[in-house]
Amino acid sequence: MGSISNKKNTKVKAPKKSLLKNFASWFEIPAINFDQSLQFYNYIYEMDMEIRENGDYTMAFFPANKGIGGAIVCGPGSVPSEKGSLLYLNGGNDLNNILARVIEAGGRIIMPKTLISKESGYFALFIDIEGNKMAFHSNR
Repeated sequence: MGSISNKKNTKVKAPKKSLLKNFASWFEIPAINFDQSLQFYNYIYEMDMEIRENGDYTMAFFPANKGIGGAIVCGPGSVPSEKGSLLYLNGGNDLNNILARVIEAGGRIIMPKTLISKESGYFALFIDIEGNKMAFHSNR
Protein backbone atom coordinates (compact mmCIF):
# COMPACT_ATOMS: atom_id res chain seq x y z
CA MET A 1 0.00 0.00 0.00
CA GLY A 2 3.06 2.24 -0.03
CA SER A 3 2.75 3.49 -3.62
CA ILE A 4 0.40 3.71 -6.58
CA SER A 5 1.09 3.81 -10.30
CA ASN A 6 0.01 6.54 -12.68
CA LYS A 7 -0.52 6.26 -16.45
CA LYS A 8 3.20 6.74 -17.21
CA ASN A 9 4.11 3.70 -15.07
CA THR A 10 6.06 5.82 -12.60
CA LYS A 11 5.64 5.31 -8.87
CA VAL A 12 3.85 7.97 -6.86
CA LYS A 13 4.06 7.75 -3.08
CA ALA A 14 0.60 7.27 -1.57
CA PRO A 15 -0.32 9.71 1.19
CA LYS A 16 -0.61 8.25 4.69
CA LYS A 17 -3.65 10.17 5.95
CA SER A 18 -5.64 13.20 4.85
CA LEU A 19 -6.27 16.05 7.25
CA LEU A 20 -9.43 17.06 5.41
CA LYS A 21 -12.82 16.41 7.00
CA ASN A 22 -14.68 16.57 3.66
CA PHE A 23 -13.29 16.25 0.17
CA ALA A 24 -16.03 18.34 -1.39
CA SER A 25 -16.59 21.92 -0.26
CA TRP A 26 -19.12 23.27 -2.77
CA PHE A 27 -21.23 22.01 -5.67
CA GLU A 28 -22.97 23.64 -8.60
CA ILE A 29 -25.77 22.14 -10.68
CA PRO A 30 -25.79 23.69 -14.17
CA ALA A 31 -29.03 24.92 -15.71
CA ILE A 32 -30.06 26.49 -19.00
CA ASN A 33 -33.66 27.17 -17.99
CA PHE A 34 -33.04 28.61 -14.52
CA ASP A 35 -36.71 28.97 -13.51
CA GLN A 36 -37.49 25.37 -14.51
CA SER A 37 -34.52 24.02 -12.56
CA LEU A 38 -35.35 26.19 -9.54
CA GLN A 39 -38.94 24.92 -9.50
CA PHE A 40 -37.71 21.30 -9.79
CA TYR A 41 -35.36 21.45 -6.78
CA ASN A 42 -37.72 23.61 -4.70
CA TYR A 43 -40.44 21.01 -5.33
CA ILE A 44 -38.49 17.83 -4.60
CA TYR A 45 -36.92 19.27 -1.43
CA GLU A 46 -40.07 21.20 -0.44
CA MET A 47 -38.14 24.44 0.11
CA ASP A 48 -37.57 27.94 -1.28
CA MET A 49 -34.05 28.68 -2.44
CA GLU A 50 -32.42 32.10 -2.18
CA ILE A 51 -31.70 33.64 -5.61
CA ARG A 52 -28.81 35.97 -6.50
CA GLU A 53 -27.74 37.50 -9.77
CA ASN A 54 -24.13 38.42 -10.42
CA GLY A 55 -23.29 39.73 -13.87
CA ASP A 56 -23.99 36.99 -16.42
CA TYR A 57 -24.80 34.40 -13.74
CA THR A 58 -27.96 33.63 -11.80
CA MET A 59 -27.68 31.30 -8.81
CA ALA A 60 -30.13 29.67 -6.39
CA PHE A 61 -28.56 28.47 -3.15
CA PHE A 62 -29.36 25.23 -1.34
CA PRO A 63 -29.87 26.24 2.30
CA ALA A 64 -27.00 24.87 4.38
CA ASN A 65 -26.33 26.04 7.93
CA LYS A 66 -23.43 23.61 8.39
CA GLY A 67 -21.64 21.32 6.03
CA ILE A 68 -21.35 21.46 2.28
CA GLY A 69 -23.42 23.96 0.33
CA GLY A 70 -24.19 24.38 -3.32
CA ALA A 71 -26.28 26.13 -5.92
CA ILE A 72 -28.12 25.90 -9.20
CA VAL A 73 -26.14 28.01 -11.67
CA CYS A 74 -27.27 29.51 -14.95
CA GLY A 75 -24.83 31.42 -17.14
CA PRO A 76 -21.94 31.03 -19.59
CA GLY A 77 -20.43 27.54 -19.40
CA SER A 78 -23.22 26.12 -17.21
CA VAL A 79 -24.29 23.21 -19.40
CA PRO A 80 -26.38 20.33 -18.00
CA SER A 81 -25.06 16.84 -18.74
CA GLU A 82 -25.69 13.15 -18.11
CA LYS A 83 -21.92 12.60 -18.36
CA GLY A 84 -19.05 13.44 -16.05
CA SER A 85 -18.96 13.62 -12.27
CA LEU A 86 -21.91 12.32 -10.32
CA LEU A 87 -23.23 14.38 -7.42
CA TYR A 88 -24.93 12.51 -4.56
CA LEU A 89 -27.51 14.69 -2.85
CA ASN A 90 -28.81 14.04 0.64
CA GLY A 91 -31.89 11.84 0.40
CA GLY A 92 -32.92 12.42 4.03
CA ASN A 93 -33.79 9.51 6.31
CA ASP A 94 -35.27 7.45 3.45
CA LEU A 95 -34.52 8.56 -0.12
CA ASN A 96 -37.79 7.03 -1.38
CA ASN A 97 -39.62 10.08 0.01
CA ILE A 98 -37.75 12.59 -2.14
CA LEU A 99 -37.33 10.18 -5.08
CA ALA A 100 -41.12 9.97 -5.38
CA ARG A 101 -41.22 13.72 -6.11
CA VAL A 102 -38.63 13.55 -8.93
CA ILE A 103 -41.14 12.28 -11.52
CA GLU A 104 -43.84 14.67 -10.30
CA ALA A 105 -41.38 17.55 -10.80
CA GLY A 106 -40.49 16.52 -14.37
CA GLY A 107 -37.37 14.40 -13.82
CA ARG A 108 -36.90 10.69 -14.43
CA ILE A 109 -35.53 7.87 -12.32
CA ILE A 110 -32.83 5.79 -14.01
CA MET A 111 -32.01 3.52 -11.05
CA PRO A 112 -34.44 2.97 -8.18
CA LYS A 113 -33.41 2.83 -4.53
CA THR A 114 -30.59 0.28 -4.35
CA LEU A 115 -28.73 -1.12 -1.35
CA ILE A 116 -25.00 -0.38 -1.32
CA SER A 117 -24.42 -2.27 1.94
CA LYS A 118 -25.89 -2.27 5.45
CA GLU A 119 -23.06 0.02 6.57
CA SER A 120 -23.17 2.40 3.59
CA GLY A 121 -26.92 2.67 3.03
CA TYR A 122 -28.81 3.20 -0.21
CA PHE A 123 -28.62 5.22 -3.41
CA ALA A 124 -30.77 6.02 -6.43
CA LEU A 125 -29.97 7.72 -9.74
CA PHE A 126 -32.12 10.24 -11.57
CA ILE A 127 -32.05 12.78 -14.39
CA ASP A 128 -33.22 16.22 -13.29
CA ILE A 129 -35.47 18.43 -15.39
CA GLU A 130 -32.44 20.06 -17.09
CA GLY A 131 -30.83 16.72 -18.06
CA ASN A 132 -28.23 16.44 -15.26
CA LYS A 133 -27.52 12.91 -14.03
CA MET A 134 -27.76 13.05 -10.23
CA ALA A 135 -28.02 10.69 -7.25
CA PHE A 136 -29.58 10.54 -3.81
CA HIS A 137 -28.10 8.78 -0.79
CA SER A 138 -29.71 7.77 2.50
CA ASN A 139 -28.92 5.41 5.35
CA ARG A 140 -32.37 3.79 5.18
